[in-house]
Amino acid sequence: MRIFDPHIHMTSRTTDDYEAMYAAGVRAVVEPAFWLGQPRTSPASFLDYFDSLLGWEPFRAAQYGIAHHCTLALNPKEANDPRCLPVLDELPRYLVKDNVVAVGEVGYDSMTPAEDTALAAQLQLAADHELPALVHTPHRDKLAGLRRTLDVVRESALPPDRVLLDHLNETTVKEAKDAGCWLGFSVYPDTKMDEERMVAVLQEYGPEKVLVNSAADWGRSDPLKTRKVGDALLAAGFREDDVDRVLWRNPVAFYGTSGRLALDVAAPAPSHEGNSILRGVPKEQQPAASPRGGQDSRCGGGRGAAPAAGE
Repeated sequence: MRIFDPHIHMTSRTTDDYEAMYAAGVRAVVEPAFWLGQPRTSPASFLDYFDSLLGWEPFRAAQYGIAHHCTLALNPKEANDPRCLPVLDELPRYLVKDNVVAVGEVGYDSMTPAEDTALAAQLQLAADHELPALVHTPHRDKLAGLRRTLDVVRESALPPDRVLLDHLNETTVKEAKDAGCWLGFSVYPDTKMDEERMVAVLQEYGPEKVLVNSAADWGRSDPLKTRKVGDALLAAGFREDDVDRVLWRNPVAFYGTSGRLALDVAAPAPSHEGNSILRGVPKEQQPAASPRGGQDSRCGGGRGAAPAAGE
């Protein structure tokens, strides 16, 4: 089973997660820019974050054979903070970067006038840069939020088939589908969707333009939920072709409209900005232990030995 997780916040995850994801079949991810869990205090913190999504995180993912792309935006929650708004002026120079495959996450959190303005402005940026948009539908009052989102999308220069409406559920999927947008579903341990509900949605609406993601972040979440959905679909009688369509071909098709999707993972450089990820010497390069459990004297160990690189 090949898997493309189209919405996962790997900045919040460990290298163990990358290793487990690869073993489960994940070969590509898209990481949308989102809030940090606490307020940012200046646009400069966004810029460092964007740089990490464009450099450090693809380097880290490549260590485990996973292609990493990102979407960049001022997220809905922080669109309400005047300290963050100047990042909108900085976005155009980031949206031309090769690894950026959409503008996102944009959309609604509390459905405020400030969020209206930020959403409209960033849909226009997506149109100007010929990029699709990843749109966050609110976690509260979802149907009203979806309808308000669709109103702004219809008023924008971005066609509906260039818009992925994420965090959908049973109350919002029909109107989102009827609008001609792509349909995103986040599968979580406790909130959002789960595997059984996802199977039921696909049984009713079919796999066309449906993307399933883990949206794993710093909260209680599971980066292997995409694989668990795939297994649940097969157990429910879906064909392997349907599973491949939902978990691979659909995200490739949507993000491929950016013209920037590259799924071949090149061998990573030894380090990124001086960081090799390693902390100490790999086991296969460590000196052999003496019979007493100490260091082999032939390897020059002892109190006067210099620390290993990276320590």
